[in-house]
Amino acid sequence: MFATGGKDRESELAQGVDGSDEARDKIWLGQHLSRVGGAALFATVVLGWLWAHTDVLFADGLRYIAQARAFERGSSDLSLRKAVDHPVYPLAIAGVHWIFGGEGPEGWQRGAQLASMMAGVLLVIPIYLVSRELFGNTVSLPACLLVYAVPLTGHVFADALSESTFLLFWMWGLWGGLRFLKGGSLGWAAVVVGFSGLAYLTRPEGLLLPASVLAAIGMSPIWVARGLGKRGLAVVGVVVAGSAAVVGPYVIMRGGLGTKPSIARLLGTAPKSAAHAVERQRPLEPGQTAGRTYALACKAVIKATGEAVTWPLLAFAFVGLVGLRPVAGEVRQWRLLGVIGVVSMLALVRLHATGGYCSARHAMIPAMILIPAAAAGIGRQIGRVEGWMKVGAGRRFSWEMMGWGIVTAGVVGVNASGFFAPVNAGLDGYRQAGRWLAEHTSGESHVVDVTGWSQFYGQRDGYTFGDLVAAPADPMARWVVAREAHLKGPWGYCERLRALVEGLEPVEVFVGSVKKQPTKVYVYDRQPRIAGVEKVRR
Repeated sequence: MFATGGKDRESELAQGVDGSDEARDKIWLGQHLSRVGGAALFATVVLGWLWAHTDVLFADGLRYIAQARAFERGSSDLSLRKAVDHPVYPLAIAGVHWIFGGEGPEGWQRGAQLASMMAGVLLVIPIYLVSRELFGNTVSLPACLLVYAVPLTGHVFADALSESTFLLFWMWGLWGGLRFLKGGSLGWAAVVVGFSGLAYLTRPEGLLLPASVLAAIGMSPIWVARGLGKRGLAVVGVVVAGSAAVVGPYVIMRGGLGTKPSIARLLGTAPKSAAHAVERQRPLEPGQTAGRTYALACKAVIKATGEAVTWPLLAFAFVGLVGLRPVAGEVRQWRLLGVIGVVSMLALVRLHATGGYCSARHAMIPAMILIPAAAAGIGRQIGRVEGWMKVGAGRRFSWEMMGWGIVTAGVVGVNASGFFAPVNAGLDGYRQAGRWLAEHTSGESHVVDVTGWSQFYGQRDGYTFGDLVAAPADPMARWVVAREAHLKGPWGYCERLRALVEGLEPVEVFVGSVKKQPTKVYVYDRQPRIAGVEKVRR
């Protein structure tokens, strides 16, 4: 499964068993298939374990499931025109749900997680190909293992989130871009267009890839003139016109590149978040200057990247990148990656500066390059130890296999508390509250829960964060579900929740499974207050 090193190993394979092309191709294909299969098995075990240890799905998953349900009902307005999110991942959820069935919240959550997990396992293939293209055979398999040994990767890919589906298409498109910039074949430009279009139809960040490819072409004018010649304009036309053809109808239908407020703030078409907006990780300080705002944003982006890659691997990524000596077409490839890295980081800084947040999930595009770079850096150190230990050629394979096994286990072990933690750990009190509501309340009464979790698991209608302001005027808004942090917080929605339950005692309290800092979820019954209001009115 492990290769002993780049071009030397490929020359060994080229000799074949009997020197024939057929034997050489069989050996080459068999080795790569075994590597990809091993990495896919590791990814399946990691994601499967996390799937079996899920407390609740991430709140964003509720939107994706609602959109998938709209697709299943055939509602084009709710699934496309009025939906907040792009359609590919919700379509995947609807497809998986149609295949495996299952009614109610558990069935839909299973469909959403399976759709995300399947994309996460398939992502092994383009990660392998991109790593091999950039760093050689020695790095391709270890890079895949390290990607899934990082806690964030598993927790995102096993959740009801769109990142794995997006990255599946995006990484295939990136591989096509790398191959195009190395050889100049027009077919690879078409690969970029197709997969980046699918990535965009999953998440708006997909447009970064064709734009970066065009920038890399513009940064290589001599290659365009001599290498592509008359085909240079044709290539640009394929990327521009092809991308417009793939994403244009959706953009026209929606009236813009994306409908999320974060996109509008990023592009400057919407004002920044309010100083005390709930999405901000910390409120703006009174009189905070633009300089401090961007300094805090840079700090947040660095922290998010460190969490997405882990700090030890980030250090090894630096070692792997410093040791690069690209030549010819490889220089153009690294120009592309440089553009992607710079634009990604600037976009994340602006995201935080305008919206007040940037989590590790947002740094997964650079992480897909930095983790293979870390594998290259680690591989270089393993090679040095081999030289110091004077490991013979016959023992090199077993030595490297043992070394990479120790490294992968070490990454998992160092991050064990996060790696083995349940998905969205400690918030299972909401699942319990939802089940209690399903068993003890009438479907006619409404539930107020800013997260939406108890409504989803209890199959009850009501009010969430977006329409919380309308809840007090609704006489059917009988039940309020909230956790301690929401009742004690400084935000505007916290004040509204406190006003709804003022003077009331919870009828039920559900405690999360995390023992160190258990999350308590309270259920309040507003019926006495509602009845009193009605009595006064009469």
